[in-house]
Amino acid sequence: MLTMNLRKIIFLAIAFSFFACNKNKQHPVPYYSFNANINLTLPSYVNLQGVGGWAYVSGIGSKGVVVYRQSQQNFVAFDRHSPAEGSLDCATGLETDADNFLILNDPCSDAQFSLYDGSIIGGDTKWGLRSYIVEYNGGDVVRIYNP
Repeated sequence: MLTMNLRKIIFLAIAFSFFACNKNKQHPVPYYSFNANINLTLPSYVNLQGVGGWAYVSGIGSKGVVVYRQSQQNFVAFDRHSPAEGSLDCATGLETDADNFLILNDPCSDAQFSLYDGSIIGGDTKWGLRSYIVEYNGGDVVRIYNP
């Protein structure tokens, strides 16, 4: 028989996963399912070979994806479609800041986001960036996908 504390923990875990999934479905940036591999030896992605490097990947997500290498083994990927108010119909995607590449600017609003973790830096938005799953096992290939 489960103890009362264990039951509470299980209930909270289930409730949290339900609300986390529901929040992702409510995100203002459209949901796209995709599976892409990028080869780090290609000229388009050579900047990702070093920690702190970033690159745009077109053809996936809503308006393309920006990938950032946080550490030797960790990459993050965010959709370039801004969730900021007034930007959902914007023709262009987020762009790295000319003075600080760790900031993504929304050219259609004053919103700014962190390339490191997708969080809000400033502007009229309540949503951070839509993130995607990234797998890297060493080697030359990074897998980015959204089930």
